[in-house]
Amino acid sequence: MAVATRRTTNGRRWVVVGIVVAAALGFLLFKGLGDATLYFRTADEAMAQRQSLGTRRFRIEGTVVPGTVRQTGQQVDFTIESKGVTVPVVHTGDQPELFKPGIPVVLEGRFEQTVFASDRIMVKHSEDYIAKHPSRVTTSVP
Repeated sequence: MAVATRRTTNGRRWVVVGIVVAAALGFLLFKGLGDATLYFRTADEAMAQRQSLGTRRFRIEGTVVPGTVRQTGQQVDFTIESKGVTVPVVHTGDQPELFKPGIPVVLEGRFEQTVFASDRIMVKHSEDYIAKHPSRVTTSVP
């Protein structure tokens, strides 16, 4: 009888271990895909879809309009533009060293009333930038 009980206990342990491993993998997959499902829209697309986007988090792409950047402590206010459509932005947090007027950026955040509230700025590097500053950009081409 003791052998049968031991086998049942070992079987239960493996089931519990399997459930824990499956839950951990599921959690990692969910967290990993969370950022991947954050699609970006150009500024003109985002403004056209503003009602349907609501306050959901997404990425928005546009060019920083020269003359609109104003820094106050950890907050930066500026405007981005795409195809003639502008979007006012309030960014809280750090910005990349290469952030400046006239460059294309991708911002992460959500609409809050009339502005896009951002908490992450990613500078887009074009082929033109890479050609002008090859030492600043590292690319790994297979």
